[in-house]
Amino acid sequence: MAPHFTVIRDTTPDSAIPRGAVVAMGNFDGVHLGHRAVIAAALEMGRAQGRPALALTFEPHPRRFFSPNTPQFRLTDERAKLRLLAGTGLAGAVVMTFDKARAGTSAQDFIHHDLIGRLGVSGIAVGYDFHFGKGRVGSPSLLVNEAPRLGIEVDVQPHVDFDERPVSSSAIRIALAEGQLEEATTMLSAPWFVTGEVIHGEKRGRDLGYPTANIRLDANCGLKHGIYAVRVGRGTERLDGVASFGRRPTFDNGAPLLEIFLFDFKGDLYGQQLDCAFVSFIREELKFDGLEPLIRQMDDDSARARAILAAAPDAFPRLGIVD
Repeated sequence: MAPHFTVIRDTTPDSAIPRGAVVAMGNFDGVHLGHRAVIAAALEMGRAQGRPALALTFEPHPRRFFSPNTPQFRLTDERAKLRLLAGTGLAGAVVMTFDKARAGTSAQDFIHHDLIGRLGVSGIAVGYDFHFGKGRVGSPSLLVNEAPRLGIEVDVQPHVDFDERPVSSSAIRIALAEGQLEEATTMLSAPWFVTGEVIHGEKRGRDLGYPTANIRLDANCGLKHGIYAVRVGRGTERLDGVASFGRRPTFDNGAPLLEIFLFDFKGDLYGQQLDCAFVSFIREELKFDGLEPLIRQMDDDSARARAILAAAPDAFPRLGIVD
């Protein structure tokens, strides 16, 4: 059985915080390979010290606080991020609210009040490019310099490279926007996924022989419009399928919608929460001159998706349970 994953927030009483924990500190959008190197360092430090290891992260993402009117394509919302963190073996996560007060806290005050005073950390793992505190003055080198005086251990992880460039959340966003799913999957260590509630659509799929489960994604989702081989999670159940994300140019060219056709499935999914992992990009969205060519293409898309998914039976992110 997986260990219980504890989420500590600003409202959590001090008495409920495990003193002396090791923290992996970062924003962790996507929980990609670079983030996982930091997490692995924290887990190793925690094992060596006999202490629990936690992630320390911020919500909302600082970019949203500083640029509230700029569209932000997040790879993982807060819950998705926590579920991914819970799947790494960490004992929990500290979620700090990023607001005006947090943005105005100096790096030294953050270290002494938050890390040492409130959390009582015994060790910190960070990435080479992580900065914190007012004006982003806090840096890995500052933590390293302060560590002996504070009596804590600090581990700074170098960048993790893919295709001769550092793995980053930005690079993954670009890959998803270009339909480069294999690149995104490699950098994330697993397929990128979204979670959403199945809503009622126009029900055109039923008439075409392809009934779909429809999910409205975040308006800022930057995923390339097109057809994908997908693996869907419903609780612990895994279901293979083919999905369209886009504006349906053959019909209405409306707001972007994720439409998932699940192979060999019958049942009512309305109102249920599904996890949809994007395993491979099949083709771009097209406009068809009638239903017959559309159905022929859907038949071909489905056959390609079945073959892709059969060759990747374990392609799905490792998700933990978050209360």
